[in-house]
Amino acid sequence: MKTILNILWLIFSGVWMAMAYAVAGLICCILIITIPWGIACFRIAVYSLWPFGYRVAPKAGAGIASGIGNIIWLVVAGIWITLGHLAAGIAFCVTIIGIPFGIAHFKMIPVSLMPLGREIVPTDAPTYPAYRW
Repeated sequence: MKTILNILWLIFSGVWMAMAYAVAGLICCILIITIPWGIACFRIAVYSLWPFGYRVAPKAGAGIASGIGNIIWLVVAGIWITLGHLAAGIAFCVTIIGIPFGIAHFKMIPVSLMPLGREIVPTDAPTYPAYRW
């Protein structure tokens, strides 16, 4: 079922979102100081291509730099991207068939709001790493 949903998602929403995140990542990587956000945009672009079967988890070892970077991202781009995901999610949820895609847009809101210090993991992965150093 996840594969069917991912293929339909790819057609209706995934390709366009991945292209938008990839362009944002390229722009961020061209400007040297914003490379961490560019890498996060590329990570989100891959996630937006195939979101069913994956989830966002806190990254072990993320520190204060990720928090400060997230605040900057929130002010500059995070709010606008989140509003886009919210609008698309509501639009998809208006139709009964689009509800899973609306939920996927809602699932992307936390990572688009604050992408640093997060990682994309399979849904069957354990919540916390087995070994913490």
